[in-house]
Amino acid sequence: MIPQELFLMLGLISLVENILVVVAIIKNRNLHSPMYYFICCLAVSDMLVSVSNVVETLFILLTEHGLLLVTAKMLQHLDNVIDIMICSSVVSSLSFLCTIAADRYITIFYALRYHSIMTTQRAVAIIAVVWLTSITSSSLFIVYHTDNAVIACLVTFFGVTLVFTAVLYLHMFILAHVHSRRIMALHKSRRQATSMKGAITLTILLGVFIICWGPFFLHLILILTYPLIYAYRSQELRKTLKEIILCSWCFAM
Repeated sequence: MIPQELFLMLGLISLVENILVVVAIIKNRNLHSPMYYFICCLAVSDMLVSVSNVVETLFILLTEHGLLLVTAKMLQHLDNVIDIMICSSVVSSLSFLCTIAADRYITIFYALRYHSIMTTQRAVAIIAVVWLTSITSSSLFIVYHTDNAVIACLVTFFGVTLVFTAVLYLHMFILAHVHSRRIMALHKSRRQATSMKGAITLTILLGVFIICWGPFFLHLILILTYPLIYAYRSQELRKTLKEIILCSWCFAM
């Protein structure tokens, strides 16, 4: 048995970490690009799990200590809301991992046309569609969770997104060497290096996702790990996070 206090602590830490990632991306204008918008949304997806974990754990602790009385109906409504938040996090996280993979693919193989293909307007439209689809489908999944067809759809979605992302990354890494020569010839070596670094980062994120998704405790470890991977792999994001933490520390002092 894992103590509820440990769940609460992990939920609060992961919530703070992902909030820092979102604030850093908003604060630094150099991070105002489609890829970082998608990463920001991925952090928000993880925040859904953190918030649901904190709320659920607080309710359990307050109930166990006799500080809160809840009816069975209220508990059922709370359970449904938390399930929808967790399911939305799963669907949106997978969707944004696929979106980021596609963005990296375009950056590497269509470098000269990237800004005309992946515009800010298109990125915002993709984000809106992903969130709308995630919330709607998650609500349907929870309402009809006993239906075998719904379970099959969720499992199929999980499998298809993982296969799609894995195939895309494999294709990127196989052809990256050939395209790096072409990009260098066109004086775009810096963009190529940045794009491959982003692809490697997302590969790490996908691997951690596959390993940790399952038991809820491991998923909390997953969403604790994601912001650390962002900070480690992105120098600009790491610099902004340090500035925010130092500013917060100075303000607290």
